[in-house]
Amino acid sequence: MANITAALVKELRERTNAGMMDCKKALVESDGDMDRAIDWLREKGLAQAAKKAGRIAAEGAVVAYMTPCGCTGALVEVNCETDFVANTDNFKNFANAVAKHVALANPADLDELMKQKFVDDASKTIEDMVSDATVAIGEKITVRRFARYETEGVVSSYIHMGGKVGVMVEVATDEVGKNSDLVKEFAHDVCLQIAAAKPEAVRREEVDADKLAKEAEIQRAKAIESGKPEKIVDRIVAGQIEKYYKEVCLLDQQFVKDGDKTITSLMNETAKAAGTTLDIVRYVRFERGEGIEKRKDDLAAEIAAMKKA
Repeated sequence: MANITAALVKELRERTNAGMMDCKKALVESDGDMDRAIDWLREKGLAQAAKKAGRIAAEGAVVAYMTPCGCTGALVEVNCETDFVANTDNFKNFANAVAKHVALANPADLDELMKQKFVDDASKTIEDMVSDATVAIGEKITVRRFARYETEGVVSSYIHMGGKVGVMVEVATDEVGKNSDLVKEFAHDVCLQIAAAKPEAVRREEVDADKLAKEAEIQRAKAIESGKPEKIVDRIVAGQIEKYYKEVCLLDQQFVKDGDKTITSLMNETAKAAGTTLDIVRYVRFERGEGIEKRKDDLAAEIAAMKKA
């Protein structure tokens, strides 16, 4: 029997995009012969994923998984090629399984996630599952990114429009707050706020310094261009920066469900009513496919190219 090395398995994996365990089995079955191993994978339908590896996966969904205690959560973006597939049970089940795994297994990054054995089936890695899903579903499937929060306080999530936008937030509180329905409602409302208002930071001191300086520069130039007296330009700029903070800082934003309140006043009001302390520690907001250049099909160009061939 041939010696099946890690290098051989890696090469077959790169050539076929099949799962690592499938590649190893194929090499064992073919006694280490690479071409026969590829044929074996193709016969089993496991090499089909390779044909889809170069496609653009910009559709899909953002999904969340929260542990029953409400203290650990995961937010994951899983992509496919079409919205049709994104709405199928197979795709949704796969995405939800990955989110559950992230919450329970705590991978450090995507590379580690791919190598981890699935929490519900140790015979497969997440990489194997991605490959299997690509074959079973018939489109390129990718796990693009994830975030995981674990806290002694409260973690909450919100998924908007079937996975177009996903938000997760961590709220610091005590034992009273952890068991308070008012606090849970507050955390959920904060998720709704983040989904709708797209803040850039929780609080003022977290705003990117370069962005803040750029905004001040723009407002100063506008004031001077409009002919405002030099002596009041600084005051105008300060006023515009205050307005900027209220747009980009979560705690300074007007509450989307009640414009008479800011998120800070809502937090203080909730803490008092629940008899606890509250602080928004951090949040993450994923929007499906953001930053991915979507494929643009040009049927006429494809036909023209076929005629030239």
